[in-house]
Amino acid sequence: MLTQPEEVTRLRLVVQGVVQGVGFRPFVSRLAHDLSLAGHVYNSSEGVSIEIEGPRDNVGAFVRRLRETPPPSAEIDAVRLSSIPVHGDVSFKVRRNCSDQSLTTRAPPDMAICDDCLEEIRDPSNRRYGYPFTNCTNCGPRYSIIETMPYDRAATTMRDFDLCARCAEEYSSPHDRRFHAEPIACSHCGPEIALLDKERVCLARGGEALDHAARFLREGACVAVKGVGGFHLLANACDEAAIRALREKKKRPAKPFAILAGLDEAHALAHVSQAEERLLASAAAPIVLVTPKADARFAANLAPNAPEIGIFLPYTPLHRLLSDRAQCPFAATSANGSGEPIIFDETRSYDALSELADFVLFHNRRIRRPIDDAVMRVIDGAPQVLRLGRGLAPGEIKLGGASEASAILALGGHLKTAPVIVTGERAILGPHVGDLGSLAMDDAFHASIEGLQDLNGVKPEIIACDQHPDYETTRFADDLGLPVIPVQHHHAHILSVMAEHGLEPPVLGVAWDGAGLGPDGTIWGGEFLHIEDGSWTRIARLVPFRLPGGEKAMREPRRSALGALMAMNADVNRMAPAFNEKEFSLLQQMVKQGLHSPATSSAGRLFDVCSALLGLCLNASHEGEAAMTLERCARLAREGDCRPYPFDTVKSGAPGLLDIDWRPMLDAMIGDLEARRPAPAIARAIHETFAAMIAGAATIAGIRTVALSGGCFQNRLLTECALRRLRAQGFQVFINRAVPPGDGGLALGQALWARGQALESAACV
Repeated sequence: MLTQPEEVTRLRLVVQGVVQGVGFRPFVSRLAHDLSLAGHVYNSSEGVSIEIEGPRDNVGAFVRRLRETPPPSAEIDAVRLSSIPVHGDVSFKVRRNCSDQSLTTRAPPDMAICDDCLEEIRDPSNRRYGYPFTNCTNCGPRYSIIETMPYDRAATTMRDFDLCARCAEEYSSPHDRRFHAEPIACSHCGPEIALLDKERVCLARGGEALDHAARFLREGACVAVKGVGGFHLLANACDEAAIRALREKKKRPAKPFAILAGLDEAHALAHVSQAEERLLASAAAPIVLVTPKADARFAANLAPNAPEIGIFLPYTPLHRLLSDRAQCPFAATSANGSGEPIIFDETRSYDALSELADFVLFHNRRIRRPIDDAVMRVIDGAPQVLRLGRGLAPGEIKLGGASEASAILALGGHLKTAPVIVTGERAILGPHVGDLGSLAMDDAFHASIEGLQDLNGVKPEIIACDQHPDYETTRFADDLGLPVIPVQHHHAHILSVMAEHGLEPPVLGVAWDGAGLGPDGTIWGGEFLHIEDGSWTRIARLVPFRLPGGEKAMREPRRSALGALMAMNADVNRMAPAFNEKEFSLLQQMVKQGLHSPATSSAGRLFDVCSALLGLCLNASHEGEAAMTLERCARLAREGDCRPYPFDTVKSGAPGLLDIDWRPMLDAMIGDLEARRPAPAIARAIHETFAAMIAGAATIAGIRTVALSGGCFQNRLLTECALRRLRAQGFQVFINRAVPPGDGGLALGQALWARGQALESAACV
């Protein structure tokens, strides 16, 4: 009996998501060979385009395995399938890229060195032993070197380096780990490093440069090191004098530095949970905030008064090799002056680098897109992004709903800006830019916006921004000549949580931060918002008080404390030692007369008040310092020191608005100060009180879904206390995870609101 020949079929697949620069084409090629299938694969502007031909059962197995077992760093958003005529191909090929359609794929993020490449650079018998630019399809630079999409070597800065014969052979071999690894290189054909002094004199190259740099770091020097997205400033994390010198050069008196260290060293320095270790060792290799050990051997001035320290692993071969040689953890910070963007081009910025560092370790691989390190933490048992940076950005969130919505560019706020572009259902998260206000930072922001548009092939039709008229982002929006949809600051915070989790109204939004302009012209920051379908209402707030000197009070917690004491008619003389006599008298007069003393409901400023009254922080050298010192103090409290202080909930003068009155809390706190209750117990009680206020307001509102957002929820203790209390009362509670709870997440909320408004307008036409 003759057997029937198997039916041959041919499919066309378009795979969308993070599928370029993550080893997807080599994966497809190997899968096709394993299943004896013919056809081809190439990167296109749509994503990865595949044509596969062979027996129907084998083709079905190919589709299943492609969906179920993609490469580790790939993220498949969609697979479009269509049957096409059989061609009669006899082999499977990886073809040149094609860019004849609009972009629907994402640029891949930069990835930390993989274990295989790490083993190679440490193996004296391997040809890449000690080579600081070793990579493969599973690791290496991506976003930072991309010039255009689709992703291909010729479309990256690696086009500056021609492959040698051995690298070309690896690149062309379907069964090699470096098959179509676009940044592939070796010491014969790739980038190289050199160590320069302040006068640009080359001291050494290659491995010798690493040896000298490691020795200088051990001896207390500051070395600027060119990484993936820009320059780091490194110093010996155990050397107080080196840290002091680094602080002087950066003009950064107290803000914590991160620590660059190996995993074993990280465990020696901090309490690192399994979840935190997974983040540290992930392909993104972010800075992870962890709790330091009491006996950790890093310098005391590295992270003064911080409740947590940021640790990240050496994520490039260069950093790994330098760390292996130095045998000490490094204090690490971005190479830039205060208020300036990260330095990434040494040819234009060497003078600035030489002012910041004693030596410069640079390489000749061009950085096309500067990007800061990502910052994350594990909170409530799961990861949370605090800064969208290298390894995470660009990211994407699916918004759902109509795919024909107008393209939207959301600009964020004024601090910690990180833009978002929405096209169809996709919200594309741009990387952290920073605080605007200087010409250089504004230029960097504009360049980031242009790059985000170009890389994703999106021309926005609508601009979303904050309602504050003096933000640089608002001025930029007005200059673009497109329809602008302003979004209230705290409303955007809550919408960012809703966008992440796909929440539907009604939602109670708790938006607590330092400052945001309210529709009434006052400074908001302790808000409870009822989010409805297409509208929102402010239903409660913290009792307002005045800030003598306005913005100065935001940098000087002592001023906020004076304003709060005057709001409760308490004895202000307890703050007298913090001022000179003339200043003390003048500020009181300003508050009484309402001159240069705006009212605020800000929770962030109330944290400042408590920190100042405890004597922890009277003048802040960086944003959040007062709250940070208060949280650190609270973490020292003994178990059981968590009974909250009293507070009241009363009707305000505005119809339908409740005031959460914190004045009984401060009154009880002052009593504890006079009774000499330990500061940690007081600080912990303050955190518990704020959490109780949130739970109390939620109970009154009666809305069962609660979203917490705003800079105050970067405070781990506050957030976890609030989550515990709310859940105990049966609420469903959501916090930011994929975007920061601070202003770095504003653009996502702005984009969601603008998209809804645009869809509503289109439906009415």
